[in-house]
Amino acid sequence: MNTIINTGWEANVRRVVPYTPGEQPKRKDIIKLNTNECPYPPSGKVKEVLEGFSGEDLRLYPDPAAEDLVCALADYYHVGRDQIFVGVGSDDVLAMAFLTFFNGDKPVLFPDITYSFYDVWAKLYRIPYRCPALDENFRLKKEDYMVENGGIVFPNPNAPTGVMEDPDMVEEIIAANRGSVVIVDEAYVDFGGRSVLPLVDRYDNLLVVQTFSKSRAMAGMRIGYAIGSAKLIRYLNDVKFSFNSYTMNRLTLSCGKACVEDDAYFKEITAKIIRTREWSKKKLTELGFSFQDSMANFIFAIHKSIPASELFEALRREGIFVRYFNKPRIDNYLRITVGTDEEMERLMAALQKIIEER
Repeated sequence: MNTIINTGWEANVRRVVPYTPGEQPKRKDIIKLNTNECPYPPSGKVKEVLEGFSGEDLRLYPDPAAEDLVCALADYYHVGRDQIFVGVGSDDVLAMAFLTFFNGDKPVLFPDITYSFYDVWAKLYRIPYRCPALDENFRLKKEDYMVENGGIVFPNPNAPTGVMEDPDMVEEIIAANRGSVVIVDEAYVDFGGRSVLPLVDRYDNLLVVQTFSKSRAMAGMRIGYAIGSAKLIRYLNDVKFSFNSYTMNRLTLSCGKACVEDDAYFKEITAKIIRTREWSKKKLTELGFSFQDSMANFIFAIHKSIPASELFEALRREGIFVRYFNKPRIDNYLRITVGTDEEMERLMAALQKIIEER
């Protein structure tokens, strides 16, 4: 029998607790409201690209500068091409931003209730960080970000709460931190929020990050992007090209460009999701739930008498997946993605049944 000899190599392993993504069930009969995906398919122009794509193209490397997609985004947002950075989903873009800009001895600041990948990256890259607590209404306290720091990052609207901070208050934080890079993660801003993109030409320390995964219905393609000053983008590209020159494949780049160019469809599906969200808020209130007003494609709700963990399990038995976070301050909330009208009607019927039978 072979004997495994411990040579001590594990002492040099970088150990982290990984990010836990939302569950991706294999069953097809599930109503999946747990990962904030768009309930509608991508633009028909994306389908045209897929149908016309030649496998012959795959023998060639993709454009490392992703020029076609960068130009489409620059034209859409009326910024310079040198102000756009693209990556494999906003997670890739944010990870590159952490690696590029958060290299000081002072702590990076992000909220205690926020996107749970932030602390994973901080630990992975050995970045000091601190998490100021949101107030009782899940809002930022701006004074917590008016202190010395090594950088700032927060989502707006926030995840998982859906709360939207006023862009004027966000600008106050940016203006007070000209010595730090401030990253505003706008993954959900297209569902009725106000972007701080108009500020990128006034503040060279502002980086705005967005994604195709939510409002553009392309989570499976993995496209994210950042918009900022040309100087910020140049530093990001220097790190990217030192890490991996070919981060995005040829098919993804072509589909991303086509998606950006179909603005009418983008506005159509985001408007549908907003309407369904507002209807869902009313129905949840009638069922005894309360929540802060969400400006995202999800609702973060607490029931007046039934624990969230119990509702979570009961909904699973009904074939409906929502997200439950067993974490301090939010362990009695459910994050419910806004699905189609039919899916949300079935959710409400299931909740009513669970409540009545309890």
